[in-house]
Amino acid sequence: MPADLQENLQKIHSRGQIPRHVAIIMDGNGRWSHKQSVELAEGHRAGSERAREIVEFCSHIDGLNILSLYAFSTENWKRPKMEIKTLFKLLVRFLKQELPTMQKNNIRLNILGEPGEFPSFVRRQLNNVVSKTAANNKFILNLALNYGGRDEIVRAIKKVGNELESGEMVAGEFTEEMFSGYLDTAGQPSPDLLIRTSGEQRLSNFMLWQVAYTELYFTDVLWPDFDRSCFLSALFDYQDRERRFGGRESEN
Repeated sequence: MPADLQENLQKIHSRGQIPRHVAIIMDGNGRWSHKQSVELAEGHRAGSERAREIVEFCSHIDGLNILSLYAFSTENWKRPKMEIKTLFKLLVRFLKQELPTMQKNNIRLNILGEPGEFPSFVRRQLNNVVSKTAANNKFILNLALNYGGRDEIVRAIKKVGNELESGEMVAGEFTEEMFSGYLDTAGQPSPDLLIRTSGEQRLSNFMLWQVAYTELYFTDVLWPDFDRSCFLSALFDYQDRERRFGGRESEN
């Protein structure tokens, strides 16, 4: 392991309060392209490489077990067809390149959303990586693909409705914890930290149920520039916070 990586990991672990689950809204590829005076595809390629770097870094942090990346939203279908085609090609390349690292670092790929609407060549690669990493149990990488928080909640409600109608479930016994089991993140803890890059300060329909008590971190840094040091800054900021979940601040 490189000395600088080892040093960063030691800093993180020495400060305590490691988030179990980090979610990231990766924003700013287009603005990065404009700023660099390059084609939009170059911004998406740079963003894809940044995602690879952050995934690998997170997989080395003891106690951080889940990373969720907002990769393609239900609203992204509104973008130009050529841009969507580029995103699909980059996703397939990301999956092919990342699979050996995922196997080496014991990372399991999990999909949030409904990628069934994606082209067949994308679905094949997704299914291949999901299948080959299914037994990995050290770290979970959630890729949100054709994902929308409202859509996820509606799909969950439909499942609940079907079980109520069939008599498998009793309405009076239903709880928040039970509802969480019908979401795409079933069995996973909610994010402890959500990061959004590029200066925007909104959730953009991402994990609306899960982030009720998540710590939010917004940065002006564009996603392709969000390197390991930027991630460390977000993590250190989180470690300096006191999470009360509606309770009072602890007294010294």
